[in-house]
Amino acid sequence: MTTAAPALESLHPSLWRASQLARSRTPTVDTGFPSLSLQLPGDGWPKGTLVDLLVQQPGVGEMRLLAPALAAVAKRKIVLLQPPHIPQALSLAALGIPPDSAIWLRADRTADALWAAEQVLRSGSCGAVLFWPGQSSNSARQQHVRSDSLRRLHLAAQSGETLFFLMRPLGAEVDASPAPLRLSVRPAAGGISIGFVKRQGPQREEALFLPMQVGPVHRVQPQTLPTQPAVQPVRIESNALVTAGR
Repeated sequence: MTTAAPALESLHPSLWRASQLARSRTPTVDTGFPSLSLQLPGDGWPKGTLVDLLVQQPGVGEMRLLAPALAAVAKRKIVLLQPPHIPQALSLAALGIPPDSAIWLRADRTADALWAAEQVLRSGSCGAVLFWPGQSSNSARQQHVRSDSLRRLHLAAQSGETLFFLMRPLGAEVDASPAPLRLSVRPAAGGISIGFVKRQGPQREEALFLPMQVGPVHRVQPQTLPTQPAVQPVRIESNALVTAGR
Protein backbone atom coordinates (compact mmCIF):
# COMPACT_ATOMS: atom_id res chain seq x y z
CA MET A 1 0.00 0.00 0.00
CA THR A 2 2.87 2.40 0.65
CA THR A 3 3.97 2.21 -3.00
CA ALA A 4 0.54 2.98 -4.46
CA ALA A 5 1.00 6.75 -4.67
CA PRO A 6 4.44 6.68 -6.38
CA ALA A 7 3.18 4.04 -8.83
CA LEU A 8 0.16 6.17 -9.65
CA GLU A 9 2.28 9.23 -10.29
CA SER A 10 4.49 7.31 -12.71
CA LEU A 11 1.62 6.17 -14.92
CA HIS A 12 1.22 9.30 -17.00
CA PRO A 13 2.41 12.93 -16.93
CA SER A 14 -1.21 14.12 -16.88
CA LEU A 15 -1.73 12.67 -13.40
CA TRP A 16 -1.09 14.92 -10.41
CA ARG A 17 -1.94 15.23 -6.77
CA ALA A 18 -4.93 17.46 -6.01
CA SER A 19 -2.71 19.56 -3.74
CA GLN A 20 -0.06 20.15 -6.42
CA LEU A 21 0.13 21.80 -9.81
CA ALA A 22 0.26 19.40 -12.73
CA ARG A 23 3.49 18.77 -14.59
CA SER A 24 3.27 20.45 -17.97
CA ARG A 25 3.34 18.04 -20.92
CA THR A 26 3.89 20.86 -23.39
CA PRO A 27 6.47 23.65 -23.69
CA THR A 28 5.58 26.88 -21.93
CA VAL A 29 6.41 30.56 -22.35
CA ASP A 30 7.20 32.65 -19.29
CA THR A 31 4.35 35.04 -18.50
CA GLY A 32 6.75 37.80 -17.49
CA PHE A 33 5.00 38.00 -14.11
CA PRO A 34 6.75 35.69 -11.58
CA SER A 35 3.79 35.59 -9.19
CA LEU A 36 1.51 34.42 -12.01
CA SER A 37 3.97 31.92 -13.49
CA LEU A 38 4.24 30.20 -10.10
CA GLN A 39 0.50 29.57 -10.20
CA LEU A 40 0.52 27.87 -13.61
CA PRO A 41 1.51 24.30 -14.50
CA GLY A 42 4.91 24.44 -16.18
CA ASP A 43 5.53 27.95 -14.79
CA GLY A 44 4.16 29.74 -17.84
CA TRP A 45 1.65 29.98 -20.67
CA PRO A 46 1.27 26.56 -22.31
CA LYS A 47 1.93 26.19 -26.01
CA GLY A 48 -0.23 24.00 -28.21
CA THR A 49 -3.39 24.28 -26.12
CA LEU A 50 -6.45 26.46 -25.68
CA VAL A 51 -6.16 29.12 -22.98
CA ASP A 52 -9.51 30.70 -22.11
CA LEU A 53 -9.19 34.33 -20.97
CA LEU A 54 -12.49 35.64 -19.58
CA VAL A 55 -12.30 39.42 -19.68
CA GLN A 56 -14.66 41.81 -17.92
CA GLN A 57 -14.46 44.11 -20.94
CA PRO A 58 -11.94 44.75 -23.72
CA GLY A 59 -9.05 46.96 -22.70
CA VAL A 60 -8.87 46.15 -18.97
CA GLY A 61 -5.23 45.10 -19.30
CA GLU A 62 -5.37 41.79 -21.13
CA MET A 63 -2.91 42.89 -23.82
CA ARG A 64 -0.41 44.14 -21.23
CA LEU A 65 -0.85 40.81 -19.43
CA LEU A 66 0.11 38.90 -22.58
CA ALA A 67 2.73 41.35 -23.86
CA PRO A 68 5.85 39.66 -22.37
CA ALA A 69 4.89 36.29 -23.84
CA LEU A 70 3.93 37.77 -27.22
CA ALA A 71 7.23 39.63 -27.40
CA ALA A 72 9.06 36.38 -26.66
CA VAL A 73 7.47 34.59 -29.64
CA ALA A 74 7.41 37.57 -32.02
CA LYS A 75 10.07 36.04 -34.29
CA ARG A 76 7.06 34.33 -35.83
CA LYS A 77 3.82 36.05 -36.75
CA ILE A 78 1.26 37.02 -34.12
CA VAL A 79 -2.32 36.75 -35.38
CA LEU A 80 -5.01 39.08 -34.02
CA LEU A 81 -8.31 37.56 -35.12
CA GLN A 82 -11.45 39.71 -34.74
CA PRO A 83 -10.01 42.15 -32.17
CA PRO A 84 -12.58 44.58 -30.73
CA HIS A 85 -10.44 47.58 -31.69
CA ILE A 86 -8.17 48.37 -34.63
CA PRO A 87 -4.62 47.24 -33.77
CA GLN A 88 -2.31 50.25 -33.64
CA ALA A 89 1.40 50.05 -34.41
CA LEU A 90 2.22 52.57 -31.68
CA SER A 91 0.43 50.54 -29.03
CA LEU A 92 2.04 47.26 -30.10
CA ALA A 93 5.52 48.81 -30.10
CA ALA A 94 4.92 50.29 -26.65
CA LEU A 95 4.19 46.78 -25.41
CA GLY A 96 7.44 45.47 -26.89
CA ILE A 97 5.70 43.72 -29.79
CA PRO A 98 7.16 44.51 -33.23
CA PRO A 99 4.25 45.86 -35.31
CA ASP A 100 5.50 44.08 -38.43
CA SER A 101 5.07 40.72 -36.66
CA ALA A 102 1.30 41.25 -36.27
CA ILE A 103 -1.36 40.03 -38.69
CA TRP A 104 -4.90 41.39 -38.31
CA LEU A 105 -7.61 39.04 -39.59
CA ARG A 106 -11.20 40.20 -40.07
CA ALA A 107 -14.34 38.27 -40.99
CA ASP A 108 -17.96 39.21 -41.59
CA ARG A 109 -19.20 35.85 -40.31
CA THR A 110 -18.34 34.00 -37.12
CA ALA A 111 -18.12 30.74 -39.08
CA ASP A 112 -15.39 32.20 -41.28
CA ALA A 113 -13.46 33.43 -38.23
CA LEU A 114 -13.64 29.99 -36.61
CA TRP A 115 -12.44 28.38 -39.84
CA ALA A 116 -9.53 30.80 -40.08
CA ALA A 117 -8.52 30.15 -36.46
CA GLU A 118 -8.38 26.41 -37.11
CA GLN A 119 -6.31 26.81 -40.27
CA VAL A 120 -3.79 29.14 -38.64
CA LEU A 121 -3.40 26.86 -35.61
CA ARG A 122 -2.98 23.72 -37.72
CA SER A 123 -0.40 25.40 -39.93
CA GLY A 124 1.96 25.84 -36.97
CA SER A 125 3.45 28.88 -38.68
CA CYS A 126 2.61 31.51 -36.06
CA GLY A 127 4.00 32.25 -32.64
CA ALA A 128 0.65 33.22 -31.14
CA VAL A 129 -3.04 33.54 -32.01
CA LEU A 130 -5.36 35.88 -30.11
CA PHE A 131 -8.99 35.25 -31.02
CA TRP A 132 -12.04 37.26 -29.98
CA PRO A 133 -14.74 34.77 -31.15
CA GLY A 134 -18.24 35.80 -32.11
CA GLN A 135 -17.21 39.37 -32.83
CA SER A 136 -17.87 39.85 -36.52
CA SER A 137 -17.08 42.89 -38.63
CA ASN A 138 -20.79 43.65 -38.76
CA SER A 139 -21.36 43.64 -35.01
CA ALA A 140 -19.40 44.52 -31.88
CA ARG A 141 -21.55 42.17 -29.80
CA GLN A 142 -19.89 39.07 -28.43
CA GLN A 143 -21.81 35.91 -29.25
CA HIS A 144 -21.93 32.48 -27.63
CA VAL A 145 -19.40 29.93 -28.92
CA ARG A 146 -20.72 26.39 -29.20
CA SER A 147 -18.98 23.63 -27.28
CA ASP A 148 -18.20 21.68 -30.45
CA SER A 149 -16.44 24.76 -31.88
CA LEU A 150 -14.36 25.04 -28.71
CA ARG A 151 -13.34 21.38 -29.00
CA ARG A 152 -12.29 21.86 -32.63
CA LEU A 153 -10.19 24.87 -31.70
CA HIS A 154 -8.56 22.97 -28.85
CA LEU A 155 -7.72 20.04 -31.13
CA ALA A 156 -6.33 22.40 -33.77
CA ALA A 157 -4.13 24.07 -31.15
CA GLN A 158 -2.77 20.69 -30.05
CA SER A 159 -1.41 20.04 -33.55
CA GLY A 160 1.36 22.60 -33.00
CA GLU A 161 3.16 24.75 -30.45
CA THR A 162 1.38 28.05 -30.98
CA LEU A 163 0.28 30.18 -28.04
CA PHE A 164 -3.50 30.35 -28.34
CA PHE A 165 -5.63 32.73 -26.29
CA LEU A 166 -9.40 32.85 -26.60
CA MET A 167 -10.78 36.19 -25.39
CA ARG A 168 -14.34 35.87 -24.11
CA PRO A 169 -16.61 37.80 -21.74
CA LEU A 170 -16.86 36.91 -18.06
CA GLY A 171 -20.32 35.49 -18.64
CA ALA A 172 -18.75 32.52 -20.45
CA GLU A 173 -17.29 31.36 -17.13
CA VAL A 174 -20.39 29.23 -16.51
CA ASP A 175 -20.00 27.44 -19.84
CA ALA A 176 -18.12 24.17 -20.11
CA SER A 177 -14.78 24.41 -21.93
CA PRO A 178 -12.11 21.89 -22.98
CA ALA A 179 -9.44 24.48 -22.12
CA PRO A 180 -7.15 23.13 -19.37
CA LEU A 181 -6.43 26.72 -18.28
CA ARG A 182 -9.17 29.32 -17.76
CA LEU A 183 -8.47 32.68 -16.14
CA SER A 184 -10.70 35.67 -15.48
CA VAL A 185 -9.30 39.17 -15.96
CA ARG A 186 -10.80 42.13 -14.10
CA PRO A 187 -9.52 45.69 -13.64
CA ALA A 188 -8.09 46.65 -10.25
CA ALA A 189 -6.54 49.81 -8.87
CA GLY A 190 -3.02 49.97 -10.30
CA GLY A 191 -3.31 46.72 -12.24
CA ILE A 192 -5.54 43.74 -12.91
CA SER A 193 -7.06 40.93 -10.85
CA ILE A 194 -6.58 37.36 -12.10
CA GLY A 195 -9.12 34.72 -11.10
CA PHE A 196 -8.34 31.01 -11.49
CA VAL A 197 -11.49 29.53 -12.99
CA LYS A 198 -9.79 26.28 -14.03
CA ARG A 199 -6.27 24.91 -13.88
CA GLN A 200 -4.65 21.51 -13.53
CA GLY A 201 -3.93 21.77 -9.85
CA PRO A 202 -5.46 22.82 -6.55
CA GLN A 203 -8.38 25.22 -6.63
CA ARG A 204 -7.45 28.79 -5.78
CA GLU A 205 -10.30 30.91 -4.46
CA GLU A 206 -8.29 34.09 -3.91
CA ALA A 207 -7.65 36.29 -6.93
CA LEU A 208 -4.08 37.26 -7.84
CA PHE A 209 -3.28 40.96 -8.20
CA LEU A 210 -0.80 41.96 -10.91
CA PRO A 211 0.47 45.56 -11.03
CA MET A 212 0.22 47.05 -14.51
CA GLN A 213 1.67 50.52 -14.14
CA VAL A 214 3.35 51.95 -17.21
CA GLY A 215 6.92 52.97 -16.40
CA PRO A 216 9.57 54.79 -18.43
CA VAL A 217 10.79 51.51 -19.89
CA HIS A 218 7.43 51.15 -21.70
CA ARG A 219 7.44 54.65 -23.14
CA VAL A 220 8.53 55.05 -26.75
CA GLN A 221 9.39 58.01 -28.92
CA PRO A 222 7.12 58.42 -31.96
CA GLN A 223 10.01 59.08 -34.33
CA THR A 224 11.46 55.62 -33.67
CA LEU A 225 8.24 53.86 -34.74
CA PRO A 226 7.01 52.87 -38.19
CA THR A 227 5.04 55.62 -39.92
CA GLN A 228 2.21 53.19 -40.66
CA PRO A 229 -0.48 54.00 -38.04
CA ALA A 230 -2.21 50.63 -37.87
CA VAL A 231 -1.71 46.97 -38.68
CA GLN A 232 -3.25 46.36 -42.10
CA PRO A 233 -6.18 43.89 -42.08
CA VAL A 234 -6.58 40.67 -44.00
CA ARG A 235 -10.25 39.94 -44.65
CA ILE A 236 -11.68 36.44 -44.49
CA GLU A 237 -14.41 35.76 -47.03
CA SER A 238 -16.11 32.43 -47.63
CA ASN A 239 -13.36 30.42 -45.96
CA ALA A 240 -10.61 32.14 -47.93
CA LEU A 241 -8.02 34.69 -46.88
CA VAL A 242 -8.13 37.86 -48.97
CA THR A 243 -5.55 40.62 -48.68
CA ALA A 244 -6.75 44.06 -47.66
CA GLY A 245 -7.87 46.29 -50.48
CA ARG A 246 -8.94 43.50 -52.81
